[in-house]
Amino acid sequence: MTSPPAGPAGRPGRRLLAAAAGLGLLGMPVLAEPVPSSPTAVPSPVSSTGPTGPAVPASDPGARLYQQSCASCHGMTGEGSQRGPALSGVGPADVDFQLSTGRMPVQQERYSDVHRDAVFSPTEIDALVDYVALFPPGGGPQIPVVTAGDVRSGRELYLTYCSACHSAAGVGATLNNGRFAPSLLRATPTQIGEAIRVGPGLMPQFPANVLGDRDIDAIATYVDVLQDDRGNLDRGGWSLGRLGPFPEGAVAWVIGLAALLLLARRLGSRAR
Repeated sequence: MTSPPAGPAGRPGRRLLAAAAGLGLLGMPVLAEPVPSSPTAVPSPVSSTGPTGPAVPASDPGARLYQQSCASCHGMTGEGSQRGPALSGVGPADVDFQLSTGRMPVQQERYSDVHRDAVFSPTEIDALVDYVALFPPGGGPQIPVVTAGDVRSGRELYLTYCSACHSAAGVGATLNNGRFAPSLLRATPTQIGEAIRVGPGLMPQFPANVLGDRDIDAIATYVDVLQDDRGNLDRGGWSLGRLGPFPEGAVAWVIGLAALLLLARRLGSRAR
């Protein structure tokens, strides 16, 4: 067999490369006719759903507040991170409860059940509630509308479902693993209803088939009575925060021993 001619056009490999280049198989750019742009096209102020969040106007206050105060922990689209849980499926009641009680945003990277002053104003909280509601798939408990209920029924329901953790006086109590049930003396009726439906922290969630809307009204009304009667419930003297018989007994022992020491010292000085 004889070898092909030595010229550049005689090499089969080069002929194949030339054919491939002509067909655009080597990634060479293919020119196309430019598409004329419309001179009246105006960018839309609505951002598309993607890594920056749901589709909302760029001037939406809820989007701005979320990106400033929430996205660093919960993600730009509520997907969550190592610093905070996901917000997918979180309802308005949960968001409103966490923000209105000052539990969110957290002051440290640790969740606390302490009821604090809210960081955001009511208008800002409403904007954040509406914005988080846009995160897919949506759903979750709505903010309950709490009205006046029956106090006697509320007392029975409270003692049955709430007093074991929050104490009979509503001042809270210590739970396991260093956690505690917070005091209810600052909670509003709406926050009582939200907590019952959401179950924040270690608190169980009570659906409507366990505690109905009228039950929530009754419990919230009874808690309001506990808040109003704080002074009337302490007619016996110093309440000591209603911490129970053990701390009250300890304080009584300390005061009694101090009185005995003072009396003994006084008698000793008279004897001398």
